[in-house]
Amino acid sequence: MNIHYIQHVAFEGLGSIEPWVQQNAHFLTGTRPYLNEEFPPIEDIDMLVVMGGPMNIYEESKYPWLVEEKRFLDKAISKGRSVLGICLGAQLLAGVLGARVYANKNKEIGWFPVETTENARTSTLFNTFPQCLEAFHWHGDTFDIPQGAKQIARSAGCENQAFVYDERIVGLQFHLETTLASAQQLIANCADEIVPGPYIQEVQEMVANKQGFAVINSTLQELLGKMW
Repeated sequence: MNIHYIQHVAFEGLGSIEPWVQQNAHFLTGTRPYLNEEFPPIEDIDMLVVMGGPMNIYEESKYPWLVEEKRFLDKAISKGRSVLGICLGAQLLAGVLGARVYANKNKEIGWFPVETTENARTSTLFNTFPQCLEAFHWHGDTFDIPQGAKQIARSAGCENQAFVYDERIVGLQFHLETTLASAQQLIANCADEIVPGPYIQEVQEMVANKQGFAVINSTLQELLGKMW
């Protein structure tokens, strides 16, 4: 399988996705639009992974490459590709599918539980997903569920945490790909966001949850296996 990823900043890479790709002998390519790299022909890829980033999807004037990326995502969706969007990636997918993306009431940064909805039980992608999962978060924006999509997960701090569209387009507001090393990269580059708040943890709490990283990485690998 040919997997292509879109990376929005140098410090938010694939995390645990890359070893999964290698273990399953998939072919991996990537585009970093912030470096003005070009997107490949849709015909060259089977599955697309859209990573996170600190920018907002409506900041086209500040990040003009967002315009072309949205066109590329729309093409991938219309051409029947499987697409996984994580955090900013999920917001981009929601926006391309016509939903509203906007600032959430609270930022979520750190480990907080997400709960699946009844829709998860009838989804071939999420029917074995944990009913309650302590997930890693780092976001300030949220999205409405796109028309035709199904809400898959929610949390106390953010009502819409995940959606699935056409059983092949998945948007996850939370991070399952994060490893201890990639969490430390986020902390090092976005430390100014770690301020007192109801859903913002201290750095020590984030990095201490070693078992949590193993659980979310395993959960993501199972989901990726179902998406292909």
